[in-house]
Amino acid sequence: MSKFDEYFLMQESDVAEYVKEKITFFDKKALLEVKEIGDGNLNYVYRIKETETNKSIIIKQAGTVARISEDIHLSTNRIKIEFEVLSMYRKYAPEFGPDLYGYDAVMNCFAMEDLSEFRILRDGLIHYQIYPHLADHMSTFIVDTLLPTTDVFMEHKEKKEQVKTFINPELCEISEELVYTEPFTDHNKRNELFGPIQAWLSQQIYEDQLLRTEAAKLKFAFMNNAQALIHGDLHTGSIFVTPDQTKVIDPEFAFYGPIGYDVGNLIANLVFAHVRAVVAGEEAYVEWSKRTIASFIDQFQKKFIVKWNDGAIDRLAKEDGFKNHYLHTVMEDTAGICGLEIIRRIVGLAKVKDIVGIEEPEAREKAEKICVLFAKDCIMKRASLQTGDQYIGLLQEKMEEI
Repeated sequence: MSKFDEYFLMQESDVAEYVKEKITFFDKKALLEVKEIGDGNLNYVYRIKETETNKSIIIKQAGTVARISEDIHLSTNRIKIEFEVLSMYRKYAPEFGPDLYGYDAVMNCFAMEDLSEFRILRDGLIHYQIYPHLADHMSTFIVDTLLPTTDVFMEHKEKKEQVKTFINPELCEISEELVYTEPFTDHNKRNELFGPIQAWLSQQIYEDQLLRTEAAKLKFAFMNNAQALIHGDLHTGSIFVTPDQTKVIDPEFAFYGPIGYDVGNLIANLVFAHVRAVVAGEEAYVEWSKRTIASFIDQFQKKFIVKWNDGAIDRLAKEDGFKNHYLHTVMEDTAGICGLEIIRRIVGLAKVKDIVGIEEPEAREKAEKICVLFAKDCIMKRASLQTGDQYIGLLQEKMEEI
């Protein structure tokens, strides 16, 4: 009988033993080094390296309590969803997903490629690194992984079965609370407002009844629009990069939801990097990040239409008027969700280093004000935000207001 025949949360010493017993990656006599490297909010991530050859692998395990807060208790089933979605990435967009080496339903973990030669995109952006293929890669990834999971491309009964398979109520509840509810109400008193502008933030968000109403509309759209199998947490901390390659990880929040949720989340996090560069006076980087945001938005739409034309199987979906309507609603969702993601990262529980890492208080104050004013317009004017130039124009407008 093995100690791994019953679930427990592993420590580093357990992981080395586990890998030798359960994963056919290392020689049984190999000397292994194990280090816990997870910096996310939910799971535990271990890098296992063979000292002699430097071969390495990653084990990711789900715990029953979130790392971000002991108040958040979770089913470990999320790790199964994550593994299955990563497997889907290997099917639809193999160049953008890590290699996978096995899933363990007892220990609630899986083994995957070590991406240590890559860099977390957020870290690269914070240090003003330029990734020339980012807009191209991420627009391709989103289109190639999301459209094939919609009713436009799938037989409808099969799609409905997939909706049941990937229902993810506990992780969805986290998004519903941390993204859509708490930033506008703070009913659990978990929001953290930057001291020097606390009163301003409160006025801009808590006291804006029209904004709160639109947030409510977006929340219920999120809960009821089973459009595609989305990543559910597609920010710059979930993307690994080199100058020439891009890999997407961490889809434990995946479920059938609005396509705009993934698109809007990524735009919001690129905006954080852009605004950080603005207040730091990094002019060359400001120009690159501006072009990248606009290019990502426009390339996404162009590739969306091309793939739709090539692969739509629903007869009415092939109507030009419907295709354009569908994309317009995706972009409307995108703008609203971009605004929600920005606001929740400014005032909510889970901050981003792009903003909180700004050391000069006046610069951070400026950055937060730009972000919040931009985010509010993304939410309130979401039906009219459709192109990359419109996003960049709105950003410039808010910078001039501060």
